[in-house]
Amino acid sequence: MMLKEMQKLPEAVQLIEKASMMYLENGTPDTAAMALERAGKLIENVDPEKAVQLYQQTANVFENEERLRQAVELLGKASRLLVRGRRFDEAALSIQKEKNIYKEIENYPTCYKKTIAQVLVHLHRNDYVAAERCVRESYSIPGFNGSEDCTALEQLLEGYDQQDQDQVSEVCNSPLFKYMDNDYAKLGLSLLVPGGGVKKKAAAPPQATPEGHAAPATEDEEDEYAGGLC
Repeated sequence: MMLKEMQKLPEAVQLIEKASMMYLENGTPDTAAMALERAGKLIENVDPEKAVQLYQQTANVFENEERLRQAVELLGKASRLLVRGRRFDEAALSIQKEKNIYKEIENYPTCYKKTIAQVLVHLHRNDYVAAERCVRESYSIPGFNGSEDCTALEQLLEGYDQQDQDQVSEVCNSPLFKYMDNDYAKLGLSLLVPGGGVKKKAAAPPQATPEGHAAPATEDEEDEYAGGLC
């Protein structure tokens, strides 16, 4: 705590980690977890990567003690930090772990929200297949099929696949998405479809000249600067 007052946060965190190990060896895992969580909060704004590690360690302690609700809360903090740092590959794995725990404790509505978070992360990874798989796998969660979460995700994936930016933006601006945790709401609002939202159009047939011949291609005009200005 004195190191914290001296603004020597990395050193303070190091000692808290050491203390937490001693608490574990002493058979007081609750106190160890509290210490690790405190260290995470302390360093979060200075070193988010270290904070993620500390929150994951805390979650492991709670999970070993079969205190799954506390464990999943800490995993949620880690997931949000990973998203904030745009570490989407790691975030996808972390959210999946959250979802598995919520499923285990039968908190199904929160599983739906985690599926939305997963899909947004996968789409920001440009991995449509993984996003679609998340929704497909969630059909096995009681009550998901037919829920507003499911309907919204199907519309989102359809719009993304069809490169329809208007449809994607409409879904992501709905209250269901906007009132999620801030980090996920931002992912929704910044989601862009591939190709800039311009649907692919069929190539126009060549226009005929008055004599009935096809107009010559304007290749020279288009390639005027193809070789550079020099």
